[in-house]
Amino acid sequence: MKHEVTSLNTKKAFASSLKKFMMKKPFSKITISEIVADCKVNRKTFYYHFEDIYALLKWMLEAEAIEVVKNFDLIVDYEEAMMFIIDYVNENQHILSCAYDSMGREEMKRFFDADLKGVIKTIIDGAEKEYNRNISEDYKTFVCEFYNEAITGMLIDWFKDKTVRDKEKTINYLSNIFRSSISEVIKNAPEAD
Repeated sequence: MKHEVTSLNTKKAFASSLKKFMMKKPFSKITISEIVADCKVNRKTFYYHFEDIYALLKWMLEAEAIEVVKNFDLIVDYEEAMMFIIDYVNENQHILSCAYDSMGREEMKRFFDADLKGVIKTIIDGAEKEYNRNISEDYKTFVCEFYNEAITGMLIDWFKDKTVRDKEKTINYLSNIFRSSISEVIKNAPEAD
């Protein structure tokens, strides 16, 4: 247990250092040497935990946002989960923009792809149980990709577009869309073979 705590604290220190550097310069200009010097560890320690700086960025975003969202009961608390995501995007706008500027839109979308699809699949699976349906995996995959594109695109636009948006209104709109569309998508879905 002690090793796990130490490992987690080391990862958090790397993430904190990465954030600090992202506030000062483009993500593509940040080096592992700078991070390990800032954390007062050697390069081997970094590579023990992460393959590269992109793996650190992915871990940081997952630890701070995606894993938290996965802990919500997404069938009941999806509005709170959306609120958390929007707050996270607002609070980390500069960091996310910095990563986006180095990686581009498509790479940023790929970055979140598997995690968001997992969250969306949880919602779809819950709705499938609620409506006592047995939907084909192919259809579920299609629906996950559809919602993933919409949500990822909106989140990227949210932190790239510096305009202030009405968070409450956005949550209301998203909730309405999810509440009405997911139930209809599930009710009218083709049954599995």
